[in-house]
Amino acid sequence: MEAVVVGLTVAVLVTVQLVASVRVVQQHQRGVVFRFGRVRARVRQPGLHLIVPVADRMVRVNVQTVVTQVLAQSAITRDNVPLTVDVVVRHRVVDPVKALVHVRDYPSALLQVTQTALRSVVGGAELDTVIGGRERVNAALSAAVDASTGHPWGVLVERVEVRDVILPESLARSLCRQAEAERERRARVTAADGEAQASRRIADASAAVTRTAGETIRLVPGRGDGRRPGGVPDPATG
Repeated sequence: MEAVVVGLTVAVLVTVQLVASVRVVQQHQRGVVFRFGRVRARVRQPGLHLIVPVADRMVRVNVQTVVTQVLAQSAITRDNVPLTVDVVVRHRVVDPVKALVHVRDYPSALLQVTQTALRSVVGGAELDTVIGGRERVNAALSAAVDASTGHPWGVLVERVEVRDVILPESLARSLCRQAEAERERRARVTAADGEAQASRRIADASAAVTRTAGETIRLVPGRGDGRRPGGVPDPATG
């Protein structure tokens, strides 16, 4: 009887240890194992893995592309215009070990780097570039953020995109007035061009009518010189 109890106890302990050592890594994850606090070099791929209970600890890292919004960041352009800018950052982890070991809480660190890069890029550009040259601003932001996070942190920044630029209310009204004045100017230019083209067409048509009338007059034969058509003398007129 005692042997049976001991056997059951051992079986239970083995089962508990086995369950405690099983780890599942999902398809969108990678597993990083620490043994007594030291990182193991091999990154665990999706699937079922065994670790040593007590000695090992596995941290799962999401390697999907993540979209992070950075809202309402204040910046000043090179021509001293204050702005509020909203940006979106697309990033993913390409080196799970670096993302865990080389930086603490990489999502928060990425947010801070993006804020710093945004102020730097906007501060080096004029208002017209920030508003009208979005692609250039996006490219500069992406390069600046990725340079700080790619190799050191193992985080690839795929794209940083400016979603919205909020101007001070007084400046926004001024720009609206300028845009309205520009639209009116273009409308006047278009109307003037249309009138000029119409005048040219009328003049061309008048010239064409005049030429046609002149040619018709030259083709009609004379009646007072006693000649038949073609210049032959009429016998009746001697």
